[in-house]
Amino acid sequence: MRLLLTWLINAAALFAVPYLLQSVRVESFAAALVAVLILGLINTLIRPILVLLTLPVTVLTLGLFIFVINGLLFWAVGNFVKGFYVAGFWSAVGGALLYSIISWALSSLLLEK
Repeated sequence: MRLLLTWLINAAALFAVPYLLQSVRVESFAAALVAVLILGLINTLIRPILVLLTLPVTVLTLGLFIFVINGLLFWAVGNFVKGFYVAGFWSAVGGALLYSIISWALSSLLLEK
């Protein structure tokens, strides 16, 4: 039940991003659900490998390269899922940052520990 609620919260957060950032577009809530599912799978499977491979660059930039990785993954999902569009790389970095903040805020308000 908690997993389903988290999935819905993340989809709502992704659905809210285009209202704050014009270069990200989500056409429907169903597209947001699919995008969040794929984004979660990519973040679970591919992101740890990318973080490990880019560890020297991440240490050199004091952790700021993580934003680049998040933006690239967000952009990749935008290119992969129909109904979810990201205009470019910097839009993806901003969209990923906004998505994380909104998702964190909604999860902390709606989910109990």
